[in-house]
Amino acid sequence: MAFDVARVRGLFPALGDGWVHLDAPAGMQVPEQVATAVSTALRAPVSGPGGIFPASQRAQGIVDAARRSVADLVGGDPAGVVLGPSSAVLLQRLADVMTDDWFMGDEVLVSRLDHPTNIAPWLRATQRTGSAVKWAEIDIETCELPSWQYDELVTDRTKLIAITAASGVVGTRPDLGKISAVARAHGSLMVVDASSAAPFVPLDIVGMGADVVALSAGQWGGPPVGALVFRDPSVLERLPSVSVDPAARGPERLELGPHAYPMLAGLVASVEYLADLDDSASGTRRERLVTSLGSVKAYQAGLLANLINELRSLRHVMVIGDAMRRVPSLAFTIAGVKAEDGVEHLASRGVCAFADPGQHGVFSVLGVGEVGGAIRVGLAHYTNALEVDDLVRAVAELG
Repeated sequence: MAFDVARVRGLFPALGDGWVHLDAPAGMQVPEQVATAVSTALRAPVSGPGGIFPASQRAQGIVDAARRSVADLVGGDPAGVVLGPSSAVLLQRLADVMTDDWFMGDEVLVSRLDHPTNIAPWLRATQRTGSAVKWAEIDIETCELPSWQYDELVTDRTKLIAITAASGVVGTRPDLGKISAVARAHGSLMVVDASSAAPFVPLDIVGMGADVVALSAGQWGGPPVGALVFRDPSVLERLPSVSVDPAARGPERLELGPHAYPMLAGLVASVEYLADLDDSASGTRRERLVTSLGSVKAYQAGLLANLINELRSLRHVMVIGDAMRRVPSLAFTIAGVKAEDGVEHLASRGVCAFADPGQHGVFSVLGVGEVGGAIRVGLAHYTNALEVDDLVRAVAELG
């Protein structure tokens, strides 16, 4: 495996601003090849699909290429790839059409680990249908999401399990294999939000046991585009259509209006970028993605372990959580320092980070708001050891 962070950094024009970008949980910076693909598509003549002239055929070609690229990313079928403006919009759309036949007594299971993107649509659905909500809780010491609790929470009335593949807040990666086995035993659908996992680990929709996988391309440096991938594309024909086109088939049934074709061209380029992160990767795009993301995973594991060890060596710092399986996102608190003051200090040292008041999600369960909130950071493909040292030095100054 060959992951060369110096080579990868050269792909990002934005890194020339002199800041240490540890703000990856909000979305990575955009590689040059993605920006070029978008601008090229904006300059080229593009029309609506369905015509026999070049501009129309170009539009259809972009859509088809986008579906194939997303399918390669998760090991799915292009016929099951729904494209849209964001994963949040698509998950809400999915919840609207999938819950038409839910009734009082039916259940949906969500988790405290998830981002609101994969919680709010299902909560709204239960309010509309009168069905019940159950919550899977985290271990407050490690921020793990114990899989054993699903044996007790899932019943034959559980219509759907919504779960994240990785937390963009504390980095935890749940054991989806065990949870999906419980879901199958009770006939429950499983919707996995893989947005925070996609930049860092190889994804396999079958291995995850997911019925639907949600993705947000901005998380890995792509354009503001989202996707849903159905493991079984035939499910799309059984869902109510939301398309304005009465003849819509397959994924088009969950797509509204014309696509943003330049953004989809950027999506294709962003998946190619992921596939080439390891310059020794070869084979099909799917094979290159698996190799490259495996290399990223190994590189980030070492970098993250060093960062956590350095932060824990500082007496005034508490790193939140200690999950065994994780992506490189983490949160920490500084004794006697409010999170907003902490990130202001980091910014004065050229380090990008976020302050979270601790009133929602994982942090509300942990009571982080009572100590002034948490500071959130996330490593990106282009993060190097020197930048990790910059963060640690800046945090040490607050002791």
